[in-house]
Amino acid sequence: MSGESDHTRGSDETPGEGGDGIRGAAAGSAPVPLSVLDLVTVGAGYTASDAVRTAVGIARTAERRGFHRYWVAEHHSMPGVASSSPAVLLAHVAAHTERIRLGSGGVMLPNHAPLVIAEQFGTLEAMAPGRVDLGLGRAPGTDGATAAALRRTDRLHEGAEDFPQQLAELTRFLDDSFPDGHPYAAIHAVPGPVQATSPGGVQSRHRPPLWLLGSSGFSARLAGSLGLPFAFAHHFSAANTLPALDLYRASFRPSAVLSEPYALIGVAALAADEEREARRQVMTGALAMLRLRTGRPGLVPGPEEAEAYRFGELERDFVDNWLGNVVHGTPDAVRQGLDDLAKRTGADELMITANAHGGAARLRSYELIADAYGM
Repeated sequence: MSGESDHTRGSDETPGEGGDGIRGAAAGSAPVPLSVLDLVTVGAGYTASDAVRTAVGIARTAERRGFHRYWVAEHHSMPGVASSSPAVLLAHVAAHTERIRLGSGGVMLPNHAPLVIAEQFGTLEAMAPGRVDLGLGRAPGTDGATAAALRRTDRLHEGAEDFPQQLAELTRFLDDSFPDGHPYAAIHAVPGPVQATSPGGVQSRHRPPLWLLGSSGFSARLAGSLGLPFAFAHHFSAANTLPALDLYRASFRPSAVLSEPYALIGVAALAADEEREARRQVMTGALAMLRLRTGRPGLVPGPEEAEAYRFGELERDFVDNWLGNVVHGTPDAVRQGLDDLAKRTGADELMITANAHGGAARLRSYELIADAYGM
């Protein structure tokens, strides 16, 4: 015997702040809980190994400073983003953290068989009990050709008729709840709840809470109708933020998961000791995004390269528009920007992504934001 207590071995309590594994508590003077979305970016002159080491450093910093959760997002065929496999990254981060919630922001459900996702996140739940989130999106996380290669089909299942069906199947696997007579009734996602009902089983039936992610109204409405928490990609779809949150709240139906809506928004934010340095750093992310949007994806350029780049008129318009949605500057300026955004949107949580060339600048930004709020 391992010497574990009965409570540890067989508890059915739902873990997490607020008792549901979803709601967080604001730390310091922050208006709402603050969290981290890490794109695990790879800058010019750095390796993917460097990016993964930075990811661990960011997660550990976030845990130490009182951020509520740390998420990574599935992307493919992008040299500057090393997060193609969220489950693998989260397993690594779980081994280097103790308390912070870990999750996907998100896994792109149409890219995977629901059973595979249930198995991967059941395994993560076994590694880090009570602190795993499963955020799901319906976009491919890449271009159409790469999505077809991932899915081994030219028919990309992203329509309104496909995603709810895939979500329902995944939920059944996570809960081990296919009805008798269903073709999958005898198939079980392991690790998972079936181990709680097997003879001698002491496994908790708790599984990672589901989140729906979106950048438009579709997932907002679906999350509301199912009573699930919702995460909106404000950092790249700011014009749709308020309409989507309004739709989510209007569509919300209480569920066994939530009695009232809970929405977080992803926010691009970067703090530096001086405003000029913050501007230099965010320009690297802006140039990387410009290249991605114009079919030239690559590593995140350094500040010197971004400063020397000659923008055309249309390119400058794109960058200016992009930077208009990035909260950046001194710690006080970033704090004010985040406070204003929380007030304007009524978001229940802000999830900060720091886009810059090097890991040191990103780590420093999270430390400065925490300092600004006394976290």
